Amino acid sequence: MERRKPRPGPREPRGARDEAVRATLAPLAPGERPVSLLAAIALATALGTGNAIAYAAGSTIAGKHPGAGVLAFSVVMLALAVGMWARVYLAVLAFEALLVLAVLIFSLILIEASNLQAVALCVVVIGGAGWLFWKLVRVMGRLAAPPAQSSSG
Repeated sequence: MERRKPRPGPREPRGARDEAVRATLAPLAPGERPVSLLAAIALATALGTGNAIAYAAGSTIAGKHPGAGVLAFSVVMLALAVGMWARVYLAVLAFEALLVLAVLIFSLILIEASNLQAVALCVVVIGGAGWLFWKLVRVMGRLAAPPAQSSSG
């Protein structure tokens, strides 16, 4: 005989749980920047500045000087850093999208990793980007939280 799973009791209306979680989020105070947001700003600044400096210094990839795409990436990273410093929701969202892209790319590279150094690099990037992504989700929730209403009246 096949056992049937018991049916759950009445469920909360769709979205009620989401609303309950949102209600617990306190909006960021003026000038408040959580550690995870500061880490994202530092990473975006380091990537943008580092790539621009390497490009200007004449670094090569596989014996060729990279194209203007490196400078475009640098500009995007620095613009995201400025946007995240200003606590712009879309800047944090765009940076999170780039973190997801990095996790996906390094996961694919990990499949082809042929030495321990490559494996270690992939694991560090995947773990670090995944952790930062997870921490920025709460920051985004706090950025989107409605301002607290005062009960004076």
